[in-house]
Amino acid sequence: MPEALDSPVLHGSYLAEDVEFLLRPLQIEITSAEEKERLIQSRQRHYSDMIGAEHPPTEVHQALYQAALAQNGQRMAEDVQALALALASRYRGVDLALVSFVRAGAPLGALLRRALVDQGLTVRHYGLSIIRDRGIDSVALERVIARHGAPNILFIDGWTGKGAIAGELQRCLAADARFAAPPRLVTLADPCGHAWLAPSSEDWLIPSGILGATVSGLISRTIWTEDGGYHGCMWYENLRPYDVTAAFVETLDALRRALPPSISAAQPWSSEQRQALQAAAGRTIAGLTERFAVDNPNRIKPGIAEATRAVLRRVPESVLVRRRDDPDVRLLVHLATSVGIEVEEAGAALGPYRAVTIIKRVR
Repeated sequence: MPEALDSPVLHGSYLAEDVEFLLRPLQIEITSAEEKERLIQSRQRHYSDMIGAEHPPTEVHQALYQAALAQNGQRMAEDVQALALALASRYRGVDLALVSFVRAGAPLGALLRRALVDQGLTVRHYGLSIIRDRGIDSVALERVIARHGAPNILFIDGWTGKGAIAGELQRCLAADARFAAPPRLVTLADPCGHAWLAPSSEDWLIPSGILGATVSGLISRTIWTEDGGYHGCMWYENLRPYDVTAAFVETLDALRRALPPSISAAQPWSSEQRQALQAAAGRTIAGLTERFAVDNPNRIKPGIAEATRAVLRRVPESVLVRRRDDPDVRLLVHLATSVGIEVEEAGAALGPYRAVTIIKRVR
């Protein structure tokens, strides 16, 4: 087991009312990206048993994040409001709990909590861990259930890629009659059609999706624990000078509050829409699997945010974009070329995605 710190981080660098993280800060040895990739692909270790170094964003990275915020902040604010309107009509009068998956769900959850409070709802926001192949943090989830009741829980993530986390959530809750089926997963973007509610199926540049800890409360992705307590995380005090978490929330919240009252509520997909989205995503993944002889689907990281994070944290083999001159993939192109990865313009072969990273086979 990693060593637990004495003083738990409950809110990260968020305001206390914006989120309560049900996680334990841990100290764990840093594993290099190359060694981590070798251990994962050889099945000697699970990805959630290790953590890589998280470096300060470069000046170029910070500038491209600010450009993304200027370019797409208004859209994100509108989408948060569209989600809030849809949820407020369904959950008025209940003690609502937003359960964000750390880390990508936390920025959306913080913003959505504020938007729902403005709609007159009573709502609290929690951040907890779900780990592919290992499941949700059941100890943390039971704490939320005890406070709010399972029917009043909504799960929040930033986006869907292939639908792996949506599938993990469904697997974890399949035998739990306290929860609706399918689980109520809310995201900003759902290009693969696996969310319960999303304002868009477009793969677009979500500003918070291209930074890591510095827009997510200065915490790491989550770490598996086996002792019956909360899952763990690292606390990145060294990244505090680069932290934009609070500024991001305040900026997006101000944009949302300034919106006209004409924003329409988000609507769930029809069964026909959902099937079409899932089929298009499936065809794309199958085509990439065949072309790159991928032996494990986890080596395919579709969507702008996932593709970008894979270049930052993993060992990429190839980066594909629908259009190289697409402003939404500027950071991805910059990061890939800076480490010597050629960026291929793949056009319609990417289906619903505007970018995909293929992880290198290293074992």
